[in-house]
Amino acid sequence: MPVGLVVMTVVASFTTSSGRTAQLTVPLLVGLGVLGLGLGVRALRRVDPYAAGCAVVAFLAVGAPVLASGEPTFTGYVKLDDTATFLALTDRVLEHGRDLDGLEPSSYEATLADYLAQGYPTGALLPLGVGARLVATDPAWVFQPYLASLAAMLALGLYTLVGPVLQSRLWRAFVATLASQSALLYGFALWGGVKELYAAFALALVAATVPLVRGHARSGLLPGTAAAATMLALSPGALIWLLAPLVVLLGGMRVKPRAAAVACATAVVLALPAFAAAGRFLQEDNRAVLRDDGELGNLIGPLDPAQLLGIWPTTDFRVDPGDMRMTLVVLGVTLAAAAIGLLFAVQRRAAALLAYAASCALGAVAYSALGSPWLEAKAFAVASPGILLLALVGGTKLLERRRAVAVLALATIAGGVFASNALAYRDARLAPRAQLAELELIGRTYTGEGPALMTEYQPYGVRHFLRHLDAEGASELRRRPVPLRDGRVLGKGEVADIAAFAPEAVLVYRTLVLLRSAGPSRPPAAYRLVWSGSFYDVWQRS
Repeated sequence: MPVGLVVMTVVASFTTSSGRTAQLTVPLLVGLGVLGLGLGVRALRRVDPYAAGCAVVAFLAVGAPVLASGEPTFTGYVKLDDTATFLALTDRVLEHGRDLDGLEPSSYEATLADYLAQGYPTGALLPLGVGARLVATDPAWVFQPYLASLAAMLALGLYTLVGPVLQSRLWRAFVATLASQSALLYGFALWGGVKELYAAFALALVAATVPLVRGHARSGLLPGTAAAATMLALSPGALIWLLAPLVVLLGGMRVKPRAAAVACATAVVLALPAFAAAGRFLQEDNRAVLRDDGELGNLIGPLDPAQLLGIWPTTDFRVDPGDMRMTLVVLGVTLAAAAIGLLFAVQRRAAALLAYAASCALGAVAYSALGSPWLEAKAFAVASPGILLLALVGGTKLLERRRAVAVLALATIAGGVFASNALAYRDARLAPRAQLAELELIGRTYTGEGPALMTEYQPYGVRHFLRHLDAEGASELRRRPVPLRDGRVLGKGEVADIAAFAPEAVLVYRTLVLLRSAGPSRPPAAYRLVWSGSFYDVWQRS
């Protein structure tokens, strides 16, 4: 499954590089899937139940808030509106690639111009779009299952990495499952951090597959493909993460030169769409933002580097734990166990595990030194399973020599992870399924009857569900200013009654989608009510 996911990313990245071939993506991948299923029937009979079990647990952990609600929705609502942008990019790229021709001015079009047209990497989003089309549903309703699937793929990668140092498959499953739930990465997952989860999974897969370069030349195809998928998801800047596996494995293994050459060539060739887009994405203006010390994104302040250890017992990873002394004790135990795990990995010459740990360390250090606090936080999230994995390996191996100490250490580490994620789970913000489903219905019913205006801050409406109405939000990213009667324009996140807006600014829009609780006033006389739901009224002028 992890290999299939990166292959899907690579193939879809090439087909969506052009608007002419974008719509071939799903049929092509379905054909490849059928072919792969036929070739892999025998492998299905040899499923490792422990590996499958750790994947299922990781899936359930990330999907838990939504599963418990009983409704198809997603987490991270209000916390971060990036998911609305991701949905907009997913909508467009699988239909038209990066081509924006034919789009009328709207919040959707403005979002795509700011991201897609600027070379923003879409590799992590492509499997989401393909999956949504295969099950014939809106990508918003499969977003959380996709995040959970990425967590499951990460757990499988970690399970493979610890194989050379842990003989027991049960302990491998325990270690891999727990490491895949590192607190910071889990926190980002509950915010909708699709790129962070994808990157964490892809890096584990790269490290797990690079040992194959000791075989015949074709064995280099798999690690090369995984490396390419990493760059397609993150941009060529992901090379920072990939340097460590290259150095550690090529320096500590008997590598077949042809296989190594094939791996490197495959990575470069299959990542060509990422290199083609990088010229726009990494232009000077964007690089300045990525390096700006004041760029906090949705943070309160820079994160504590201690969060790299994978434990941070608080409802919101942006703030310190309530009992910092106890937290420091747990972190100290984790760090000591990680040192023991590193020693065992060196003794066993577990090159793949060492490569993964080095990749996490190098990426975290590099982005901390070169990037903004927001970029640093993302890098910390991606890297956080690495030290936690070593700590769990160290505690598990210590069972062979000092059982009582090992049990205490493992219980402390596991308790820290469980406590951290239980607190984060309590603070998970679910998107209002019924309200967004009503916007989805409005978007389908009134397709082409735009432009439309929303006076509330609802990025999921204007960037995604109402995209075919060329909708704009009065306090959202937009092309047209929508001034109030006093000439002021709403700031991001603000809401105003429809009567507060200058009539001439409102009359530009054919359709108004107004939250029923937004205010008692009705729109200008030229508009008539054409539909009323539980949450929204739709008004149109002739």
